[in-house]
Amino acid sequence: MKIIEGKLNSKGKKIAIIGSRFNEFITSKLIGGSIDCYMRHGGEESSLVQYWVPGAYEIPLLAKKLAKLNKYDGIVCLGAVIRGATPHFDYVSAEVSKGIANVSLETDTPIVFG
Repeated sequence: MKIIEGKLNSKGKKIAIIGSRFNEFITSKLIGGSIDCYMRHGGEESSLVQYWVPGAYEIPLLAKKLAKLNKYDGIVCLGAVIRGATPHFDYVSAEVSKGIANVSLETDTPIVFG
């Protein structure tokens, strides 16, 4: 059986990181972890650009604007939506997930989120 798999190599890749300020005590840790992972796989800090948005709901719009610049090899989107007693979590997380996926498909830009 033939197995095809990728190799994670950040060398020479320019990456945008989008973080939401809402629940920043969580997103700041996620951003730190993504920077650490990028650096451990050969990336240079000078090739990273970090952007902030007010909340997770704003992430897809900025991701779309950045992807259309054709300036980045990939975009990392990080936000924290906490489930509460209302269905707000479901609405926000579903729309953000769909929005990010649509941007990636429309622009042929690798976009990941967490």
